[in-house]
Amino acid sequence: MSVFLRRIALRDDAPRDEFPFELEAVRQIEQIEFASMTVLVGDNGTGKSTIVEALAVVADFNVEGGGRNLQFTTHSTHSALHEHLAPQWRRRPPWGWFLRAETFYGMASHIADDPEQVAYFPRLHEESHGESFLDLAQERFQEPGFYILDEPEAALSIQGQMILARLMYESMGVGSQFVVATHSPFLMAYPDAALYELSPNGIEPIAFADLTAVNLWRRFFDDPANYYRPLLADD
Repeated sequence: MSVFLRRIALRDDAPRDEFPFELEAVRQIEQIEFASMTVLVGDNGTGKSTIVEALAVVADFNVEGGGRNLQFTTHSTHSALHEHLAPQWRRRPPWGWFLRAETFYGMASHIADDPEQVAYFPRLHEESHGESFLDLAQERFQEPGFYILDEPEAALSIQGQMILARLMYESMGVGSQFVVATHSPFLMAYPDAALYELSPNGIEPIAFADLTAVNLWRRFFDDPANYYRPLLADD
């Protein structure tokens, strides 16, 4: 198992009464023991994206997506969490990338408009969102490195997620480490991943079968109409 990042702690100088430090998951960030594949799961607002974007900044990646050599800003919205984190690196990764489905269009546009960068990337605006996302992943994941993915399923069909899982598997085979924040049950089920559920109560290591999202999806697939009936009922 190749692991660059082992743990990450919240420093004593972190403020406790402002966003995102009042989130219990942020306060318990040291509970995460990072593996070759670490998957963060939780409802909206529990801190998944906040944590992974802070990890990206700590690793010197561009917070809107990219690596150490691709730096740009369209609209800065990230928190100050990275300023108060103490990472415990086993060794610093030689290479890495932050893939965010949310900001992928802005990253692709920056690359297309930069003559010094465009030659080093696939033609991202000439394909669908999912196709360009996978093409970039395939190209970047070839080198052993530290890779952070924020909700990649927003760009990908289930078939695309299957391709992504294979790309990650091959990359881990050459020594890479991944951290993935996701709402996708398919990615949550990645074999032997370190799986953590974030909630208003904090961070809990958890089995796939015990995840809140997984059990909700199971009940939904058993009887979809039962879930839609009260949602669409007239008052």
